[in-house]
Formats: sequence, structure tokens, C-alpha cells
Amino acid sequence: MTLEPVPPPSGLSRLGRVGAVVAVVVLAGIAVVGGASFLGQQVGGALNNGTSDGPDVEPGIEVEVVIPAGASAQDISAILAAQGVVDSAGRFETAVRTAGAAGELRAGTYVLVTGMDSEAVLDALRSGPIASAVRVTIREGLRVGEIISDLSSATDISEEDFIAALESGDVTTGLREMPESTTMDDWEGLLFPDTYEFTPSASADSILQRLASTMEQRVSGVDWTDLEEAGFDRYEGIVIASLVESEVRVAEERPVVASVILNRLNEEMLLQIDATVLYALETRAPEDFDPDIDSPYNTYRFPGLPPTPIAAPGLAALEAAADPDETDFLFYVLSAPDGSHTFTTNLDDHNAAVQQAREDGILP
Repeated sequence: MTLEPVPPPSGLSRLGRVGAVVAVVVLAGIAVVGGASFLGQQVGGALNNGTSDGPDVEPGIEVEVVIPAGASAQDISAILAAQGVVDSAGRFETAVRTAGAAGELRAGTYVLVTGMDSEAVLDALRSGPIASAVRVTIREGLRVGEIISDLSSATDISEEDFIAALESGDVTTGLREMPESTTMDDWEGLLFPDTYEFTPSASADSILQRLASTMEQRVSGVDWTDLEEAGFDRYEGIVIASLVESEVRVAEERPVVASVILNRLNEEMLLQIDATVLYALETRAPEDFDPDIDSPYNTYRFPGLPPTPIAAPGLAALEAAADPDETDFLFYVLSAPDGSHTFTTNLDDHNAAVQQAREDGILP
């Protein structure tokens, strides 16, 4: 669509894994925003009526545990058992209630050890989380390289180590099949933007795995039925969500822009999305826009969706991609200082809207 300004990259000051257990660290959510009971719903099966054992892991292994704010005793028991810190969610929950400690367990990031005694775990959770936790916020719409830069700035880990972790295969995702020689581009859009806390000793792969698994969890929580019935898979949904995230500044316009993207795809029209061209040019500067660049990301030249997402979409963009508005719009153009657009159904009206935006000083 017609050129629109894109904010510059953030100026934000920029767990040893135990097999598959690390995925559950992510299900524990983000310490500062976790809901009161979603964890229990996600891994409620681990409780098995309060009696199931945790995974079979070697005792004495240090693990990072995130207890979400507002988590119930049942939620916390499920988290601890799933990571092997305690051997039974049900028995630990009973210990909590017997001690009358349900209201004393504090949210935050902890470093615990597999196979701990329940009383020791209770003492740790009553005392509170590690005081030196590293907290980092990853904004929606960042590209993978920008995310790496922010993570590196917030930790003592170099960008090179983060990149090596992504490309090594040690960080995994179920959202797409990675090629044998994985590159940074393959990870575009698959690291969820949010606020996280990590221990200072957290490794590059454990940090990245948290972001990757959180994206999996967020994607799995969205109803993709309508989009899949329209012939798109979930990964393509993430691609669409990344376009929405990159183009929209006004929240209520997300499902409208998603509808334009799907309408143009259905009409076999070029998407002509400026953000994809800027991505191909590895810039965010609108003045560098070049619709003639020879790149599969150039949606002015190549039909269909770009080969990967172009940014990290947040939950609202994912939901908009999965459930777009029903419209006949085929065009939009930036038309107001707040970032809102004018949507039109035909080229004549679109050209008129473009001219008006230029007269209003919104477009050059």
C-alpha cells in the first residue's frame, strides 16, 4: 500500500534445558503478566486428579522456574512437577495447603533443583524470587535481528552467541519445519514479543527457547478454523499477522487490514505492502522505498505472501489474522497523523484518497 512511516527500532537497553521440560517453563508464562489459572488449564493433565508424578528427570539439576503473578497453588504445583522440581503435583499441593501457605507463595523467577524436598521448595517460594532477575521487554513488530540486539543489550550474552543458538538447532519450534541449515531468516516472526524475566546465568538457547515456546503457546490459543478453511495454514497465518503488525498503528484497524490482505489474495492481486519492500531492503526508512527491488519479499513484484513473516506479531495481530473483518476493501492508505488509514474498494477511490493524504501533508 502507499508509503507510511515506520517507527525506528527500539532504543530499549538492550536455564539450562532439561530435554523437553523446557517447554513447560514457557507455559508458565511471563512472570509479570501471567493469569491466575491459565497454567492450570494448559497443563492440568499433569495433575491427574492431584496425584500424577512429574517427568522422569535426573535429580540435582538446576532449572529456572517462572511462577506467574496470580498463579494458584494448583498452578504452581503443576509447574513444579512438570519441571521435575517436585515428584508429584498433588503431593506438593497438599503440602502447601497443610502448611497454610497457599497465599504466601510469591510470583517471579526462581532457580531451583530437580528432586527437591517439598519443604525446601516451600521455603524458597515463601522467601521470594531471585533479586537479580534480568527483565527485558520485546516490542511487537521487531525483526529477529532487532530482538537479538535487545536481548544482548539486556544480558551479558553477545549477539553472536544468540545467533549461533538460533542457527544451531538447539532452539526448536513446532510452528514450521526448519531447513537443515537454519538461518536467522528462518526464525523471523517466531519469537513472541512480551516482557520476560531471566536469571543472570540463563543461556542464549534457554532464553530464545522461552520466546519460541511462548509463540507456540500463543498461536495454539488462537482459533484458526476460519483461516484454515480458507486454505491457509497457521504459519501463513503468522505471516499475515506480521504484515498486520507492521502496517497498523491504530488497534481497531488490525482486522480491517487483515481483511484487505485476504481480499487481495482471493482476487489474485499483488499485495503491494510497503513494509515487505522495506524488509527486503533491510531498512525501516520510508525514503529508501524501492518497489523494483528483486526480492521474494517485494509484494509489488511477486504474488502471494512473502516467504516468511517480516516481524514478530503480538497476540492482537495473530487474532486479527485468524478472524479478519468481512469487508470488500481492496486498498488502504495512511490518511491521518495518528496512523489511521482510509479504506476503499476500488482504484479510483484509492487514488483520490492518496491525493487527499498528500494535500493534507500526510504523504510526501
